[in-house]
Amino acid sequence: MRAVIEKKSQVVDEIASKLQDSQSTIVVDYRGLDVSEVTELRKQLREAGVDFKVYKNTMARRATEKLGLTELDEQLVGPTAIAFSNEDVVAPAKILNKFAKDHEALEIKAGVIEGRIASLEEIKALAELPSREGLLSMVLSVLQAPIRNFALATKAVADQKEEQGA
Repeated sequence: MRAVIEKKSQVVDEIASKLQDSQSTIVVDYRGLDVSEVTELRKQLREAGVDFKVYKNTMARRATEKLGLTELDEQLVGPTAIAFSNEDVVAPAKILNKFAKDHEALEIKAGVIEGRIASLEEIKALAELPSREGLLSMVLSVLQAPIRNFALATKAVADQKEEQGA
């Protein structure tokens, strides 16, 4: 009996550790997906560096209690899988949201984003954001615009002076 309790305690610690270390955690209901669909989803998530596991709800509730994230407990009912991402905040939201659009059986419930409980609406909004690389390219484009405009204006002035001198 003691060994069983010890094993359960390790699972709770594992979940708590993953919740604490992850940048983005999303809780989904996968009821209705067949094995091939779940396998495809796991493959997509794995390629993005996202850990996707099914845990017993009671174990997950104990982990959320340990971390003070008990607001998530109301979503931990029925068949529940949890996606953890330590690197990219947006990746699990994007992948799960796209998969949910293609497969109605997958239901996004809620999540934890950078230590804060996120609602379904917040996760969907996050999924609509461009990737990190896309956001960085937008920022670089905005930063380069004034320099590019200055260079074009300088060239136009130089060309105009050259025409006047000729």
